[in-house]
Amino acid sequence: MAGALAMMMLGPQTQQTAQQQAIPDGPRPQVTLPTAGAVSPGMGTTPDSNGDTTTTTPDDNKVPNSLPTSPPAQERLDDGPLPEIPAPGEGPKNFTLIVRSNFVEVPFTVKDNKGKLVPGIKPREVRVYENNLRQQLAIFTVDPWPLSVALVIDQSLTYDNMTKVNNSLAALQGAFAPYDEMAVFTYNNGPQMRTDFTGAQSDRLKFTLETSKASGREPLMPLGGPMAATNNINNQNFDPNTAPVRNNRGIELNPPKEVHTLNDAILEAARSLTKTGKGRRRVIYVISDGKEYGSTAKFKDVVKYLQQNKIAVYGTLVGDSSLPVIGFLDHIHLPLTMRDNVLPAYAYATGGSFDAEFRQRGIEQSFAKISEEVRTQYTVGYYSHEDFIDGKYRQIEVKVLRPNLTVLAKKGYYPTAGDSRPTNVVRPSN
Repeated sequence: MAGALAMMMLGPQTQQTAQQQAIPDGPRPQVTLPTAGAVSPGMGTTPDSNGDTTTTTPDDNKVPNSLPTSPPAQERLDDGPLPEIPAPGEGPKNFTLIVRSNFVEVPFTVKDNKGKLVPGIKPREVRVYENNLRQQLAIFTVDPWPLSVALVIDQSLTYDNMTKVNNSLAALQGAFAPYDEMAVFTYNNGPQMRTDFTGAQSDRLKFTLETSKASGREPLMPLGGPMAATNNINNQNFDPNTAPVRNNRGIELNPPKEVHTLNDAILEAARSLTKTGKGRRRVIYVISDGKEYGSTAKFKDVVKYLQQNKIAVYGTLVGDSSLPVIGFLDHIHLPLTMRDNVLPAYAYATGGSFDAEFRQRGIEQSFAKISEEVRTQYTVGYYSHEDFIDGKYRQIEVKVLRPNLTVLAKKGYYPTAGDSRPTNVVRPSN
């Protein structure tokens, strides 16, 4: 009775526990089984997204031996844009940084014994020496360079020579190309900038040349002849109006010295040329009689500044200095004496040249002659074996292995820190 009663009491609890425990079903039979011979070693079946099975081959399990040529269809936002992919064979060049810390550029001109330009010089015919040591040429080109020209006009000329220069200035623009640029300076008792660099064919330059014309100076009276006669009594001049020096009763001759600030004018033009961009030929073109007196700047300091900044001086020599006899005597500089004509010395030190012309027609033709000479220069470059930034002067000599030729090149240079800048810097693409 007690047992029956216990069973009755535990019956509902046992049934509730059985309902909570789910009994799993047995495995269901597979409907599609591989047939005999369908499965072989190295092959298997792979269910797809629909639950069907596909057979894979050994080639499907191989790892691809090359990267995909196209980017994946979906990219994460934090990956950024794809990197720049260089063309085949150009990869090492894009990751190479070239720093020309000792590269020297030397333009030069070759003339024959008649003063005509000599074309067709080959690199094998050129020898370059620095401090008497031959240098290995790294570049040789005959391509023309765009010009940055600082024009310097002498307004301290006598009125007859100044008239010739004024009338010839109209032909100056035709000697230069549209991609050249020019600045205009004048000097009399000190330099003055007429215009900063502008296009060589621009109306601004034409207007500046027209307004840069001057009347010139009256020539000094020669100390002799009838105009220099004086009336002396006991070695004293009693009429100051007839004295060689007005209001001076003595017979001592102290003629006044004319002021020609050519050094200051060239230095002012050189400073403006240092602001021009790279890849241009820097030229100072002087129209003057070459006389120098009264400048604050010294000749040797101006030449050093020109050699440091790769500036060449060219010029058209006018006035008495352009005459054959007087011009020849001006070129002969006696020691411990003052130079009467410094323009040839500037051209010689910087690798430029000058053309002496006395008549107006010759002055006009000299513009085109000088322009052609600058534009048809040869250019060589080499890597110096000296310590580059030491501030010491380096002598340069350029030779051409042909007889009876004259080579015009700068006689040396001063290395500067600006020449040691990288020429091409690799930057990431935007």
